[in-house]
Amino acid sequence: MLQSFLPVLAVLSRVIVAFSLAFVVPIVWAWLEDDEFDLLLWEAGFAVTLGSGLLMWWFTRRHRRELLARDGFLLVNLVWLVLPFYSALPLYFSVPDINWSKAYFEAMSALTATGATALSGLDHLPVSVNVWRCFLQLIGGMGIMLLVVAVLPLLGLGGMQLYKAETPGPMKDTKFTPRIAQTARGLWGVYFMFSVACLLAYRWAGMSWADAFMHMCTTMGLGGFSPYDASIGHFNSRLIETVSMVFMTLAGISFVRYFVVLRSRSLRPISDDHEIRTYLAVLAASTLLVTLLLLVNGVYSDGLAALHASAFHVVSLATTTGYAATDYAQWPAFAPVLLMFLGCFASCAGSTGGGIKMVRMILLVKQARRELVRILHPRVVNPVTLAGGVVPMSVMTAVLGFMLIYGAATIGLSMLLLFSGLDMVTAFSAVVATVNNIGPGLGLVGPAGNYGQLGDFQIWVLSFAMLLGRLELLSVLVLFTGHFWRR
Repeated sequence: MLQSFLPVLAVLSRVIVAFSLAFVVPIVWAWLEDDEFDLLLWEAGFAVTLGSGLLMWWFTRRHRRELLARDGFLLVNLVWLVLPFYSALPLYFSVPDINWSKAYFEAMSALTATGATALSGLDHLPVSVNVWRCFLQLIGGMGIMLLVVAVLPLLGLGGMQLYKAETPGPMKDTKFTPRIAQTARGLWGVYFMFSVACLLAYRWAGMSWADAFMHMCTTMGLGGFSPYDASIGHFNSRLIETVSMVFMTLAGISFVRYFVVLRSRSLRPISDDHEIRTYLAVLAASTLLVTLLLLVNGVYSDGLAALHASAFHVVSLATTTGYAATDYAQWPAFAPVLLMFLGCFASCAGSTGGGIKMVRMILLVKQARRELVRILHPRVVNPVTLAGGVVPMSVMTAVLGFMLIYGAATIGLSMLLLFSGLDMVTAFSAVVATVNNIGPGLGLVGPAGNYGQLGDFQIWVLSFAMLLGRLELLSVLVLFTGHFWRR
C-alpha cells in the first residue's frame, strides 16, 4: 500500500521545496530591521524546510506517474497538514509564552486564511513574525496547490485532480484554458495584480510600507490577520477602512470571473453573473439593516457613522476576512449573529473567502422553491436552473450532500467543545468561525478576545475545523472512508 503512495510523497517533496522560498520574505524583513536573532531564526526555518524537502525528494525521486483522483485528495491533505508544521517552527521559537499547539493553530489559521489568532501582544512582536503570519495568508488565500500547479510543470500531469480537490465551489470540472497549469497561472496573475493595487491603495491611505504590505496580504487572502491587537481599528481611519472595504468586496468575487473578463475584454462575465449580483445585493441589504438597527438602538447618533461601521463589518465578516474596527459583539445581539451568519455563505465560489459559498446557497433556495412548486403541481417539469442552463442532478446531489456533512460537522465539533467545558456561545461560534474560515467568533473568542484562552484539546479541534473548512469538508473526510484505502 505504501508503495502506491510514494509518487504522492515525491510530489509533496517538491511542494515543500517550493514552499521553503516563502521564508525569503521574513528573511528580507529581518535583515531590513537589522535583527540578527530573528534573521538567524528565519534562515534556520528556510534551511530545515528546504533540507527536509530535498531529502524526501532524494528517497522518492524514482517514483513518478500520473496522479489519480485519490492521489490528488491525499496530496492536498498532506500539504495542508505538513506546511503548517514548517510554518509553525519559527513562531514556536520566536513568540514568547507560546506552546506547540498554539503555534500550529496560528500557522494553520494563517495558511487557511481563517484569521483566528491565539496570540496577544501582536503590537510588540518582531516585524518579521507579523510579516510571516500575514504573508502566509496571501499564499494560502488562493491555495498553495494552485500556486504549485502553476510553477511546477511536473504537476501538469494529474494537475486537474489537485485543482478539483483544492478549488472551492460545487462546479469544479470547468476548465477555462486547455491546460490546468495555464489556468492556475492565470488566476495567480490576476491575484497578483489586485494585490499590487491593494498595497498601493493602503500606502496612499496613510499606512507605512510594512503595514500596507501586511494588510494587503490579509485583505486579498480574506484572512484578516493584523500586526495589531486592535486589528484595523488601530489606525482609527475611515479612509483606510474604506480602502479595506473595497478590496475585501473585490476579493469576495470569483477570481475566475476576473480571469474571464481579461480574456474576453468585456465586463459582461461579471455583470451577467447571478452569483455576483446576489452577493452584492446581500451585502447592500445587510448593511442597510444593520445601520437601521444601530440607529434605532442608539449605538450611533450620526447616520453616516452608523452606515460606515455597518458597511465595514458586514463586508469584513461576510467575506470571511474578520477585520474589526470596533467591538461589534457589544452591538444589539441581532447584529453580531447576522454577521456570523453572513460569513457562512456570502462569498462567491472561486474567491479567497470561506464558507459554503453563495452559489450553493442560491442552488439550495432554488431547490427548496422547486419542491414547493412540485407539492402543488406534482407533474410539472421545473428543473433547477442557473445562468440560463439546467443544473445537472450530479451537482445538486453534491450540494445537498455537502450541506448534510457541513451541518453534521458543525454540530459534532460544537458538541466536542461543549464536552471539553466551553460555554455554548463560545463553542458554537468558534466552530462556525473556523469551519467557515471567518476568524473571530463570539464569547471568549469574540473580536475583543482571541483563541489563546482555550485549552490544547480545544485548539486542536479548531485546527481540524479550519482544515475542514479550507478544503470544503469532503476533500478531507473522504480520507476517512474505507473505499479510499482499498486498491
